[in-house]
Parts: sequence; structure tokens; C-alpha cells
Amino acid sequence: MKIEARSLSFAVRGKTLLQDVSLSVQPGETLALVGPNGSGKSTLMRLLSGIAKPSQGQVLLADKPLAQLTRRDIAQRIAIVEQQADTAERITARSVVELGRTPWLSALKPWSGEDTALVDKALSTVEMESFDSREWSTLSGGERQRLHIARALAQRPGLLLLDEPTNHLDIHHQLSILNCIRNLKVTTVVALHDLNQALTCDKVAVLSHGRLVAFGEPGQALAPETVSDIFGIKARWVRDAEGTAPFLSFQLA
Repeated sequence: MKIEARSLSFAVRGKTLLQDVSLSVQPGETLALVGPNGSGKSTLMRLLSGIAKPSQGQVLLADKPLAQLTRRDIAQRIAIVEQQADTAERITARSVVELGRTPWLSALKPWSGEDTALVDKALSTVEMESFDSREWSTLSGGERQRLHIARALAQRPGLLLLDEPTNHLDIHHQLSILNCIRNLKVTTVVALHDLNQALTCDKVAVLSHGRLVAFGEPGQALAPETVSDIFGIKARWVRDAEGTAPFLSFQLA
């Protein structure tokens, strides 16, 4: 599912958090959003999801203005995992993931075996199937994060938005989740802190002070001179001893 931002701006109480951002992600592509803290990544994510409305500009989902869709239409098409996603304490891990099927249920379409299978698959994808009966209050931050991702996967969206999904995860689960995202047949926008993880995505958008400063293929958008300027560090391409694809190395300026 294609997602497009056209001249998006967003302000709160006279303070501009995002200004004139335009970009597009084609069906099946993965876009990484990167930038310093406060650069506008989370704001852009909320605008793309329809949670917030732009002060100017518009978001188009499959070439249709997001503002013209109902909340149910949006919930069936877009799943978002925010940095701070709250869930009631007295609920099991499986029940959290089952919430992802809510947009598809109605009096005419009650819970079915297909819904159960989708929840099972989502739990397995994030390696949480053995936790399904555990209470939410007993889970670690990383386990909760994986369940929120599973909930989004169970939703079977056309567009998946992930705001720093690897927060709280150990390196094994960081790599596992990112590998899962790359293999999904779904358009994905993911905010990341790790620039070398962003290099594995189809496209990268670099934000700074609420503006889009670079957008395109990872090797171009994350050129060392751009990274050095935006983050106030020295960046350069390096290769390991095995001569694999280059990655970015950093040091203080």
C-alpha cells in the first residue's frame, strides 16, 4: 500500500514541530526515519497514521486522502506501534495480540478460526508463543514491546508504522524484529536510532529540526557528510575484514 506525505507541517501552540515534509513510500517498501532526538520522527509518524492532523499539507494512502477515510477504514489499513504504548495491566499476553483483530470484527463477522491463526502466527513471529498466558504486569519492557509488534502484525495492515521498535530489545531480538520487518509483504515506515540498521531498508528519510534534509536510497541519504553535519559527529564508510557491504563508523567531532 502506497503512503505519501505532501508538504506536511505541524505546529502546537505556535511551535512548529514539522515543516513542509514531502515523501512517498511505494507498496512493499520499507522506509527508515532517522534523525536526532526532537527532529520530528514521532510527529511525522503520528501524522502518517492519522492520529494527528497536519496544520498544512495532506497524507494520501493508496492515492486517497487519509482525511477522507473513517477511523475504522484507517484501523483496517494502518497499524502503528508507538514508543510508549500503554495496555491495561490485568490482561494476558495473548489478549494483547488479539486486540489487533478488533478492526475486522463485527456482529456480522465474529471471531473465527482465521483470527486465532493470525494471532498464533503473530506470536510466533516475535518469538512470544510460549508467553501467551502470561499476565501483562509480569512481562519485561522488551517482552511488552514484542507483544505490541505482534498485535500490529495480527492486524494484517497494508501499512505498518513502527516508532523505534527496537527500544528495550536485546541485540538478538533487535535483529530478529528487523529481519521480520524486511520479510513482510507490507509497506513499512520505521523510526530508528541505529543508522547502520537503517542502511538495510529500501529508503531512508533524514529529519533535522522538523525538516526533511535527505531522502532516497540508504547509501545516498546517509552519506557521511550528511550524517556528520546532522548529528555533529565524524562519520565515514568502513568495511570489515570479510569485505562485506560498507557500514558507517562514528567518532566525536
